[in-house]
Amino acid sequence: MEIIPEGKHFRLVHESELPEILVTLERYLPESLKFHQTIKTYLNDRIWDFKFYVAKDWPDKPIILHFPGCTLAPHNNIYQTLGIFCPSAHIEHVDMLRTEDVLIDWQKPMYLNFTHIAIMNRLDDFYSKFGVMERLSGDIYVCNKLNTDLELEPLPEDAEMRLLNLDNVQGIHDLYPANEIECVQLFDILVRKLPGLGIFRKETGELAAWMVHSYYGAMFSMQTRPDFRRMGYGIRLAKSLTQLVIERGYTPFVVIRPGNDASRSLYTKLGYEKAFETCRVRMTPDCYEDSTVGTIDNTSYGKFPPLPQGDCVVVTKLRRKHVPGESQTVDEGIEDMLAEKCDISGDEARERKTTTDEGIGEDK
Repeated sequence: MEIIPEGKHFRLVHESELPEILVTLERYLPESLKFHQTIKTYLNDRIWDFKFYVAKDWPDKPIILHFPGCTLAPHNNIYQTLGIFCPSAHIEHVDMLRTEDVLIDWQKPMYLNFTHIAIMNRLDDFYSKFGVMERLSGDIYVCNKLNTDLELEPLPEDAEMRLLNLDNVQGIHDLYPANEIECVQLFDILVRKLPGLGIFRKETGELAAWMVHSYYGAMFSMQTRPDFRRMGYGIRLAKSLTQLVIERGYTPFVVIRPGNDASRSLYTKLGYEKAFETCRVRMTPDCYEDSTVGTIDNTSYGKFPPLPQGDCVVVTKLRRKHVPGESQTVDEGIEDMLAEKCDISGDEARERKTTTDEGIGEDK
């Protein structure tokens, strides 16, 4: 699709500017960590073709965007998925998005990948007047120093940990709980270019658990098949991949939902510490209807998928009634789209062929 060179308040960044933008973002760590490492991975490995935009008064107004926010976008329109960073000390600059009518069409659904809670709260004041914001919450945990003294039990003799390869791509994508917003081609590139580890059964070669380094610098989506849970695979993968990510010059981080004590315990043992709160948001204007379907790399993808239902995470919907000026708040439970542990029945686990385990998922 045609790339827009300039919005009302933002301009497209030339690739030669990105190293200097990284320097500016370093002033705002750890809040800027996800955006900082998205650019760093983009420059180092070109995992996905992101378009970065900064405020026309950058860096005096330190707000930066990237499109798409995740790898699948409705109708091939990358401008319907969005990543945002603005430091909380300068949160007033988020208000520029309210009148950014060139890059963003607020009359269409938008999908915002994991974004600092202060930015989402600022958008609430604006968007709740005419649409619905569905949130999937999480806490960012950062590893500044890996706990290398942590001793782990050896793997069983019938299991081995090794690097993932291209033969594992389809299976990985099938297990990923948010695969409706990240295309299988992404996982192909991740396995080719970034470190990813799996634990395999020696006799059958079956993939029991896996974890990869993501395109935004994080520890991306640990998954364990139901039959292989509680065998210590998760913490072994997390420790080994954390070390690989550090060796590549990145700062490992994960997203953990607030009620996920198992994941929090696992990662804090490894040296991770909470940095800030974040959330993924699906934004839908009231009365929006769209029956068309787009395709991305031969994958059908029309309307944004709803955030999955369940009782693992509670989110708030801000829904405006169809009466001007009136609104109501509805609390609804949703299942965590991240790769985090949720208790499900054995029958349900077998039906899904997997369950979410400790760690982070995406998009994003």
